[in-house]
Amino acid sequence: MIPRLDARDPMPGALRGAVIALGNFDGFHLGHQAVAGEALRWARAEGRPAIIATFDPHPVRHFAPDAPPFRLTTLDQRQDLFAAFGADAMLVFAFNADLAGTTAQDFVVSLLGERLGAAGVVTGEDFTFGKGRGGNVAVLRDLGATCGIASRAVGPVSEGGEVVSSSRIRDALKAGDCQTAARLLTRPFTIRGTVQHGDKVGRTIGYPTANLALDSYLRPRYGVYAVTGTLPDGRVLCGAANLGVRPQFDPPKELLEPHFFDFAGDLYGQQIDVALHHFLRGEAKFTGIDELVTQIDADCAQARALLA
Repeated sequence: MIPRLDARDPMPGALRGAVIALGNFDGFHLGHQAVAGEALRWARAEGRPAIIATFDPHPVRHFAPDAPPFRLTTLDQRQDLFAAFGADAMLVFAFNADLAGTTAQDFVVSLLGERLGAAGVVTGEDFTFGKGRGGNVAVLRDLGATCGIASRAVGPVSEGGEVVSSSRIRDALKAGDCQTAARLLTRPFTIRGTVQHGDKVGRTIGYPTANLALDSYLRPRYGVYAVTGTLPDGRVLCGAANLGVRPQFDPPKELLEPHFFDFAGDLYGQQIDVALHHFLRGEAKFTGIDELVTQIDADCAQARALLA
């Protein structure tokens, strides 16, 4: 695991002089990977450390605290993704009132230059920063030149004739389009959570589930999905999951409830990853338990076939 650094602290000596990929990188999709890839190539060419930065909480959460949940990845997931991509460290900018009030000049000269000792910074062409979004790539270039920070900007990445963006991925997930989301993310959309005790109705009908809270994640389209689950020991299980408020049961409770095929272990209290591969159907309320079980039988058969 790569180190997780806090941008409020001085940069460790061994990591000063790094090239930093700077952005929010929620989802770490194809466009984000292009920015990070340029930073890694530049760092390797000059024998420097390569660091991928992120902001947490997301700036939207600071300026619009009541916005509905929209995250595509947790901070822990981003740390894993950055490590797998080849970064030497992850740098976290805590987005709070202090950072929101930092001028563009202070952000570049005092923070990136003096405190973090950056030699180079790579951003997307649309990157803005500083109080009132007073900084952009031109401002970064000009201010960086005054304190020894070189900068590069990477243009947008297109797929299928459209620019890859977190918004496009969120729209796909809200529509139940797992395939488009996975193509743009380069992996299936995955919810990570700790398995909690539920009302244990599933086990009484032969379909025990592992219940996960959705927390700050974007809410994909409610319904039933073909999923895979990755356990702490690395095992990958196939299954079917309901994501939503379970209209069959009262009171409504928003959960992700995967049932894993051919698995009988105890997962309570364990952190697992559940990846959404295929949307099968919307949530529905049935006339009784028998009808519900018949539908779950069909869902599981369809999920097995799709995941085979």
